[in-house]
Amino acid sequence: MNYTLRQLEVFATICEQKSITKAAEILHLTQPAASIQLRNFQEQFEIPLTEIIGRKLYITPFGEDIYAATKSILNEAKKMEQSALAYEGHLTGKIRISVVSTGKYVMPYFLTEFLEKNPGVELSMDVTNKSSVIASLEENQVDFSLVSVIPPSGSFDLIELMENKLYLVGGKNATTSKKPLDPVHISQLPLIYREEGSGTRQTMERFLESNKIKTKKMLELTSNEAVKQAVIACLGYSIMPLIGIRNEINRGDLKIIPIKGMPIKSSWNLIWLREKKFLPPAEAFFKYVRKNKERIIQHHFSEVS
Repeated sequence: MNYTLRQLEVFATICEQKSITKAAEILHLTQPAASIQLRNFQEQFEIPLTEIIGRKLYITPFGEDIYAATKSILNEAKKMEQSALAYEGHLTGKIRISVVSTGKYVMPYFLTEFLEKNPGVELSMDVTNKSSVIASLEENQVDFSLVSVIPPSGSFDLIELMENKLYLVGGKNATTSKKPLDPVHISQLPLIYREEGSGTRQTMERFLESNKIKTKKMLELTSNEAVKQAVIACLGYSIMPLIGIRNEINRGDLKIIPIKGMPIKSSWNLIWLREKKFLPPAEAFFKYVRKNKERIIQHHFSEVS
């Protein structure tokens, strides 16, 4: 056999995604390039690794066996690479981060350059709801968490990364006003909420309660992306972080409804357990963020800060 590590990487990613197109996107390849890599790998076996049924890709039982072996080979190759880097004095190891769902628009920009400069460092980043993010941190499953609402427990330390601004938004057919409207205007609108426990929902509810606003209608969805698509489809209005809707605002798919007291301002915070003993990769990332956060914000987020 004469397979390459690239072929193994492409095959493993196709198995995980059950899609050549999605695998190509993850690996920054064109779909035809990924297909060629899979075909070249398949040619080394007489038994099919995959099959297409009704335009859907399936991994054959033989393919599952080869996938398991492939993952083992890739893991050993990664260990070899890290050993070489460590021997040469480079930083190696893993950073584990949990991020609230809206934070996915923020965290990657604080990671890209650091990981490029430290190729021996691996990243494990879980994007989930606020409750799960805090639970993973409290159980010491991650090094850092990114949140916009600080947990009430005093067992955390933090770095404030950047300001978080939330606005009332509607679809492209929403009526806007040049002058900010009184918050009571919101009571006449069908509102779309995030799920219980979401930091965005908590911020939204505090604003409504402080202005004694009773909502007309409530639709609850379990992700920022789902809320955004519902608002775009004109199912209702919502109070959303600007960081996650910049492109839709610029395209005109969403409109900001000016309301007195908005934007609601909070902060994106990188938090960690106060007694946490960082391993070298996490310690290096902490120092990198503290030193470079202003430059990163200015370069990537100047229009929302």
